[in-house]
Amino acid sequence: MISDIIAKLQQKTDLNYDEMNSVMTDILSGKTDDEQNAEFLSKLAEKGETDDELLGMLDKMQEFSLKVDTKNKGTIIDMCGTGGDKLQTFNVSTTASFVVAAAGGIVAKHGNRSSSGISGSADIFEYFGYDLSLEPAQISEILLKHNICFMFAQKFHPAMKHVSNARKQLGKRTAFNLLGPLSNPAGVKNQLVGVFSIKYLDRLPAILKRKGAENIMTVRSDDGMDEFSTSAVNRVCILRKDKVLMNAIDPEVVGLHKSKLKDIQIQTKDDAIKSFVGVLNNTANQAMIETTALNAAGGLIVANIANNFEEGVEMALKTIKDGKAFSLLEKFVADTGDISKLKEMV
Repeated sequence: MISDIIAKLQQKTDLNYDEMNSVMTDILSGKTDDEQNAEFLSKLAEKGETDDELLGMLDKMQEFSLKVDTKNKGTIIDMCGTGGDKLQTFNVSTTASFVVAAAGGIVAKHGNRSSSGISGSADIFEYFGYDLSLEPAQISEILLKHNICFMFAQKFHPAMKHVSNARKQLGKRTAFNLLGPLSNPAGVKNQLVGVFSIKYLDRLPAILKRKGAENIMTVRSDDGMDEFSTSAVNRVCILRKDKVLMNAIDPEVVGLHKSKLKDIQIQTKDDAIKSFVGVLNNTANQAMIETTALNAAGGLIVANIANNFEEGVEMALKTIKDGKAFSLLEKFVADTGDISKLKEMV
């Protein structure tokens, strides 16, 4: 079966939804080997994935994943980037997620360890003693109590172990880099997604719309970040009420200062932890705090809390400055991890 599919891809022939769904069943069930998986992913990337192909892959990934049944009332969101921008910035979306939750949002954060960066979201949570192997029911309770939780991709997508060798072997982006952020185990319908290429800016909302998404915002900054940047103009695509709008967000127009990329870059995992805590307790540099606020503003719009970026930025900065963001972090770590790790940093 997979050899026929690889032959088709080699001929640059698009697969239909059912063909993709079927080959993904074999791959995620472990019926194919590393060599076949690598060839499949490589040929698919060379041809270029269609929306139908990506949807077929995504549906199958979600079918094979563990699920979190959420009990929260209100709009539950996720915020993450596709990763791989190689810019070694601090953990922007993880930091912004705490700001959004402290400002009244509900964030079911899904993430992994970093593959190409210095520190992934899982590395941050793990540092503070959060158990990455928590069961879905336990995570549901954490989300209900704190309005934020973390779902470790490797725990929730066990079938993905069948493609991990092939992905390492290829050492380049595949369709899974794109689909990881879209396969949230809590089934969120509202998401802020940073993309690694401008060509996915309007494609991802279109794919998620077919899955019943409500508010989707995708972003790519002109300086190459798969997140909102305060050092460049940001290209944004928003799906809201079934309408898709393209926009450009200039940080200075929404009340922020223009920064330099180097102001938000880090060298080590230790820097990553310090930056994360520093933003939430309002001691980090201006660029880090404002980059977080701009990303949190996007999250607050997706969460139906802010009406626009100016309002979202103001709300986010206030949540950091009045101590609400750090207070949430303290309560969260005290409940789910090791509070002494946090105390020794402040």
